[in-house]
Amino acid sequence: MPLWIPITIAAAFLQNLRSTLQKKLTGEMSAMGATYVRFAYGLPVAALYLAGLVFFTGATLPEPNAAFLAYAALGGLAQIWGTVLLVAIFAWRNFAVGNTYSKTETIQTALFGAIVLGDLLSFGAFLAILVSLAGVVVISMAQAKLTLAAFFRSLGDKPTLMGIGSGACYGVAAVCYRGASLSLERPDFLTAAAYTLVVVLAIQTVAMTLWLLWRGPADLRAALATWKVSSVVGLAGALASMGWFTAMTIQNAAYVRALGQIELVFTFISSHFIFGERTNRLEFIGIALVAGGILLLLFAR
Repeated sequence: MPLWIPITIAAAFLQNLRSTLQKKLTGEMSAMGATYVRFAYGLPVAALYLAGLVFFTGATLPEPNAAFLAYAALGGLAQIWGTVLLVAIFAWRNFAVGNTYSKTETIQTALFGAIVLGDLLSFGAFLAILVSLAGVVVISMAQAKLTLAAFFRSLGDKPTLMGIGSGACYGVAAVCYRGASLSLERPDFLTAAAYTLVVVLAIQTVAMTLWLLWRGPADLRAALATWKVSSVVGLAGALASMGWFTAMTIQNAAYVRALGQIELVFTFISSHFIFGERTNRLEFIGIALVAGGILLLLFAR
């Protein structure tokens, strides 16, 4: 089994764990504040991981170049803007439609990867991504109780465009992270991925700290006051990011993000068996499509 597959599955599991832990912070701060703690508390963990790699493997720190810095900055800011758009969608009455359209991230990642890095997909992989995307859309529609007619009628609405924009930002971020790691031209992919992660988290932490100082000082205070939960969120988020960055250094970012949809399966398991939430038939169909798309990706890539 190629190394990127178990790494991606582990990253998806840890991301689901991080999301579950973040729910505990929603009563203490805004969604932007909860996003901030993943960067601020994740940065020391990522830096410690990089230091450990350098110390125990004898590797040297990469020398950043202009391409690396451009990719890292663009990717880090794109991820923040993707989050901002996603959060902004929920202020609209028909937010569910925009949230559903944000799930087009995987197909947009494939498009940006082909344009920017020349990462082309096989026909089987493209079909697998479409199948899993259909599953994600079905799950989102089922949870929001959206009809297919309402889904397509809203194509020109502002929340829809914001949702597509959010997915595009996440797609750009994924491709830029892969581009940043590859631009270091290091044979030791672990060090390249770890270094990229530290630089990106530093950029995001500084940018969001300045933003919150200006627009949300209460969130900064809450981030410090909830340091016990926030530090665990940061740890889980950093571990997940280590997996994502490493996998995307090894493999096409579109493949990684498509396989990463297995996070929805983990979410389904935790919500159904741990939290006792009821699942309707349409959600089961969506989960089946996601699982089928993932299996097709693994065998047809």
